[in-house]
Amino acid sequence: MEDEETKYVEINLKGTQLLQSAHLNKGTAFSHEERRKFSLNGLLPPVVETLEDQLQRVRHQYSLQQDDLQRNIFLNNLYNTNETLFFKLISEHIHEMMPIIYTPTAGLAIQHYSNEFRKPRGIYISYSDQDNINEILDNVTNKIDLIVLTDSEQILGIGDQGANGIGISVAKIVIYTLCAGINPKRMLPVMMDVGTNNEKLLKDPLYIGWRHSRIRGKKYHKFLDRVVESIKRKFPDVLLQWEDFGKNKARCNLDQYQNNICNFNDDIQGTGAVAMAAVLNASKLVNKRLSEHRVLIFGAGTAGCGIADRIQEWMVMDGLSSEEARSRFWLMDSMGLVTDAREDLEYFKAPYAREDELEARDLLEVVNKVNPTILIGTSTAKGAFTKEVVKTMASKVEHPIIFPISNPPSLAEADPADLLKWTDGKALVATGSPCKDIEINGNRVSIAQCNNAFIFPGLGLGVICARPKRVTPAMINAAVEKLSLSVELGDLSSRLLPEVSRLREVSKNIAVAVVQRALDDGTARIDPETNAEKLVEENIWNPVYKPYKSKVPEESSK
Repeated sequence: MEDEETKYVEINLKGTQLLQSAHLNKGTAFSHEERRKFSLNGLLPPVVETLEDQLQRVRHQYSLQQDDLQRNIFLNNLYNTNETLFFKLISEHIHEMMPIIYTPTAGLAIQHYSNEFRKPRGIYISYSDQDNINEILDNVTNKIDLIVLTDSEQILGIGDQGANGIGISVAKIVIYTLCAGINPKRMLPVMMDVGTNNEKLLKDPLYIGWRHSRIRGKKYHKFLDRVVESIKRKFPDVLLQWEDFGKNKARCNLDQYQNNICNFNDDIQGTGAVAMAAVLNASKLVNKRLSEHRVLIFGAGTAGCGIADRIQEWMVMDGLSSEEARSRFWLMDSMGLVTDAREDLEYFKAPYAREDELEARDLLEVVNKVNPTILIGTSTAKGAFTKEVVKTMASKVEHPIIFPISNPPSLAEADPADLLKWTDGKALVATGSPCKDIEINGNRVSIAQCNNAFIFPGLGLGVICARPKRVTPAMINAAVEKLSLSVELGDLSSRLLPEVSRLREVSKNIAVAVVQRALDDGTARIDPETNAEKLVEENIWNPVYKPYKSKVPEESSK
């Protein structure tokens, strides 16, 4: 318990148990008085260091790591040892370290998760334990505000990773704290282990998951129901984030449980929101209304359709009818252009299906036919945006808006430097992974990163503060608008989204906007007169050491 007046934290751990608590451990920064009170004398070297002293040491240790995977492992070990020091380190080096703990290195770390496993984090709910779900969740004693739940079927751009997928839930929770200051003790990563179809994992003697092919159909949905109901029983006010479910489940889950539990899908809604903010700013720079764009999305899966839905909604806000807005979209998947001639077309793609006479399988053919002003890649098809495709698009629109946002970079549809070269610097570009500035025609062009971390941390903090029963489209649109306004637009070389180094500031502003929208709409379950900014500030956790006080009086503990 933290006392706001005296700024101390009341704890009930002592000795080695206190040192083993990543959330409470200060290591060599425990004062002499704390060492005496909490039975730490002799368990630590005699020197008492400051957080800044410790930072110097871990920064040096980090610099000795040989590659990105080893850097990721080092940071996760620090996270499991001392959360305050971990978050202080990465917050001071966010531009350098965020790609190590999140996209793109997180995907590599997840692939090696079983082999590098050191300490469990979060909760594992295996299908084989389906009769013990309540008991499993009851092992969690903290108050939980946010759960990141995955079944690991479609991790980033690397597919089914089985129980290793807990790594993406952990990474998302790190970003929630790093960017928005949500208390790490009040979030929970959950792995719903329904097996894996990844043969490499099933044959790996060190694999930590349930060795079984993926459960499908009625068995899967019944199990998911039980998991969600148990979460709702244990944490009735929690925000549940769906993470990296397969495309056929992600949208269904979001729709099915929308009115049952406060939930959010970052792959659909987060990706759509951050891309929408970038599109808004690109449209301003090219002086074109949203309703005038023609949008081609290459990769009609979870992310691609989420982006289409968000842009379509904003086109309606710009004056089009829903039908008129949808008519300005062309979606492509592995079978080519999505048309109404297909049988068993997924329901989330169906609204964008074109008439069958427009059927085409080749991206260049579609670009030639539809003359898009916006081309977005969510396909993980490396190099799909070829020189011929891009030049053809640029020959029909003065400033093409091109976002190859598939991750990791090895699966991106194009290199941003090529896009600028092929369009003589006229394209407006955003990518899914970090990208250095590019020199073209004597100008330095800043490439925006369409990183969901610009949206979901602030949105999550805002929802936690406002306590609505559901995450509404209006709340997401408030986040989009605030993100788009967080950069100053000048000429066509302007960044479409802010620098990663501004994530903390941007996330706080988004959280305030979300709370205010919930208050204005009457969906917030808090005092209607609440000051949104003050409420958000009161709920931000910062990585600083605070003095500890024992819950048990010193006399009675002897």
